[in-house]
Amino acid sequence: MPDSPREKPQRKVRADYVLKDAVEEVRTIVCEVVDDAEVGDHLGYRVDEERLLTHFFDCLKPGYVGWHWAITVSRYPRSKRVTVSEIDLLPGKAALLAPEWVPWEERLKPGDVGPSDVLPYRQTDERLVLRRDTDRDPDEAPLARLRILSEEGVGETKQRWMRFVRSRTKQAKSPASCASCGFLVSLEGSLREEFGVCANEWSNDDGRLVPITYSCGAHSETDVQKRGSEWPITPPRINELDLEVIEDVEDASADSLT
Repeated sequence: MPDSPREKPQRKVRADYVLKDAVEEVRTIVCEVVDDAEVGDHLGYRVDEERLLTHFFDCLKPGYVGWHWAITVSRYPRSKRVTVSEIDLLPGKAALLAPEWVPWEERLKPGDVGPSDVLPYRQTDERLVLRRDTDRDPDEAPLARLRILSEEGVGETKQRWMRFVRSRTKQAKSPASCASCGFLVSLEGSLREEFGVCANEWSNDDGRLVPITYSCGAHSETDVQKRGSEWPITPPRINELDLEVIEDVEDASADSLT
């Protein structure tokens, strides 16, 4: 079996002397499209191909620390005219770079979405599960949901709601909890075992989420403890033994005139 042919070693391309020495000429061409103050010192060159070379200049553009201008130049055979093929602004090893791009739907946080914003559809969401894949009863009007909370979604919701409620509410010293309050609007599914919505306008949590173990002074079945007056009233005491008789005023005045 004959030996396989050996690969010929690639010939090292030498720097074209016309392109290599055209530093100032390249700078002049670049400054026609770039502000002079943004082009710094010449940093060197790189040989790309025969009669194809790239010059590097320091970038002085504000905000582009560590970046450099890369200008690729070429020339025709037997011609000494330098032609600029491409101008690029490239980062160096110590360049300041923008953070890695993150898609919009992954950059959003719960507080970033306003009432008029519309979130992109997420076909795969661990927090949701198709209703047909569960053993729950179908929705009744007016509900008609395709997906509902999964077990993971329910768990995350419980933790998030509990943190939110604890940071907002301060439990009152009441013997009765929301579980026995007539103003509690119950939720659906697994969340009803721990949470509800208050519907008492006298409560500070009216229209808000509350744990069913929570209690406040506006409970429907509690009452104020009746206490007596802080100023006790004692019955009057009359001395009926010593009486001073006062004559009629008219009789007394008539006697004084006679």
